[in-house]
Amino acid sequence: MVRKYFGTDGIRGAVGTFPITPDFVLKLGWAAGCVFAREGRSKIVIGKDTRISGYMFESALEAGLSAAGVDVLLTGPMPTPAIAYLAKTFRADAGIVISASHNAYQDNGIKFFSSKGTKLPDAVEMAIEAQMDLAMTTVSSDMLGKAKRIDDAAGRYIEYCKGTINGALSLKGMKIVLDCANGATYHVAPSVFSELGAQVVEIASSPDGLNINKDCGATDVARLRKAVVNESADIGIALDGDGDRLILVDHAGEVVDGDEILFIIAMMMHRRDELSGGVVGTLMSNFGLEKALSNLDIPFLRANVGDRYVLELLSQQGWLLGGEGSGHIVCRHLSTTGDGIVAALQVLKAMNELGETLHVLKSQMAKLPQVMINVPLPKGVNPLAMPSLRNEVEKAELLLNNTGRVLLRPSGTEPLLRVMVEGVDPNQVARIAADLAESVENYTRRVEI
Repeated sequence: MVRKYFGTDGIRGAVGTFPITPDFVLKLGWAAGCVFAREGRSKIVIGKDTRISGYMFESALEAGLSAAGVDVLLTGPMPTPAIAYLAKTFRADAGIVISASHNAYQDNGIKFFSSKGTKLPDAVEMAIEAQMDLAMTTVSSDMLGKAKRIDDAAGRYIEYCKGTINGALSLKGMKIVLDCANGATYHVAPSVFSELGAQVVEIASSPDGLNINKDCGATDVARLRKAVVNESADIGIALDGDGDRLILVDHAGEVVDGDEILFIIAMMMHRRDELSGGVVGTLMSNFGLEKALSNLDIPFLRANVGDRYVLELLSQQGWLLGGEGSGHIVCRHLSTTGDGIVAALQVLKAMNELGETLHVLKSQMAKLPQVMINVPLPKGVNPLAMPSLRNEVEKAELLLNNTGRVLLRPSGTEPLLRVMVEGVDPNQVARIAADLAESVENYTRRVEI
């Protein structure tokens, strides 16, 4: 199946550039509404993050869905995983999130969730794309969809998050620095942790429509690291703009990434005999994670990059825990998608149960040096098809001598080729990654000329 619009995580791009335009989103809402209304009267939940263009696209989606005869429930700014949860609790036919996740405010995107809170099946996405090729129509006036705001959406999600630890965790006496990325968690995450007893120091929790993910959040933890040390905090929690990604900072100001978070949660669940199988990572997961899990006799499988593929493999295996080094952590027994707040609560629970600091827990997994270089990729250019580049990859793998990995992968959300090299010697790893990235850049220049 060849998609025109949908990528690995919905539809995303620069605002005002096709397809992230008001007219396209209007028709997308109509097309999705037509597909979901085929079974009868339909209801869809719409949420958004805090970027300024969200107002425009919320209105466009609402109009398109109404024209298709679909009722709309509007939540305003809410984390992506909250919409997955609310779509289920309101018995909606789908949930739609207006967000570009960790991207800057100039971008935006549209993500869909099914009535079960999972990513849409491929067949439904393809049906929506097929509907987009048809001329837009409007149902009769008596069949138009109605719109309603959910006033208690934030409160519902706060209680859901706290409920994932079943009242078994008190954060009394703990000091947390919380970075909300000026994004969709700004009005829910502080309440979750403070209501559980923690002293919460907030940073990047004042969105203005333009500052989402700017020098803050899970993609830039420099400010958080400094704040944790200055505040003598126990932990720093960084969420991304739409709240589905988590990066932590320990009391010493050291970063704890998604692979380490995954290991800590797996270790706790394994000791509680609650893991129900193994752990799913991705092609980009650090080899140190695989080795640390192996030492605990925990099986490990790699999925393609993207939380939808992690979820698919978890479902196929009947396993509960998976994630990515970027901080998408899926606790399938608690949530249907990656949830930064829920994952953070699981780590806090592990610290409490195991009686160790975050610094000690993460030290039990030794990461291999890993370098990733993002090389801009012009549209239509495929350097992976270049024989000479394939030869260079083979030479690099020989140099690593089975003690590391080389992976070249196009991004599913941005026009980039990710060049990743992993090995024992950090200098060798950096040199190989730089050489491969330069080869890709030279190839793309030749193609453009």
